[in-house]
Amino acid sequence: MAEVSQDGGGKKGGKKRSKKASTKIDMTPMVDLGFLLITFFMLTTTLAKPVVMQLNMPDKTEKDDKSEVKMSETLTVMPDAEKVYYYQGLPTEASTQLQKTNYSKDGIRTVLFDYKRRIGDNFTIVIKATKGAKYKNMVDLLDECAITSNKRYAILEIDPDSEKLIKKSGL
Repeated sequence: MAEVSQDGGGKKGGKKRSKKASTKIDMTPMVDLGFLLITFFMLTTTLAKPVVMQLNMPDKTEKDDKSEVKMSETLTVMPDAEKVYYYQGLPTEASTQLQKTNYSKDGIRTVLFDYKRRIGDNFTIVIKATKGAKYKNMVDLLDECAITSNKRYAILEIDPDSEKLIKKSGL
């Protein structure tokens, strides 16, 4: 453990000095304890589990199963870098009104809750990402679908009619 050694440390003649005691500490038990603690915490710590999003895909065994969706029960959402465009109906109809909102809880979440309350359980969201949309924007929109408990959504490529609707609206 620890020892104390006493040396006279002086010559025979001359002034008498007090003897200095030097200590020598054995660090082996401290190192052993350190390694035991490191091993204990490594074995008892749980690592963070990766956070994944559940994405339901249609079954590939079913052939030509095309279920009809009414456009009155569908909301088309187009995420962009800073804002989210949305409309109900077909983009080629003259009565289609394009609107915009943001990714906040008072933005697209409120819109999705409102449409789901009005339409009911048959509410379907069609997601068409614009060319300016980032991966984060798409994940944010899918998160909003999960938060608002919308289980019916489709992810499609943006069509030229939807792009024209955005350019024509000037939003």
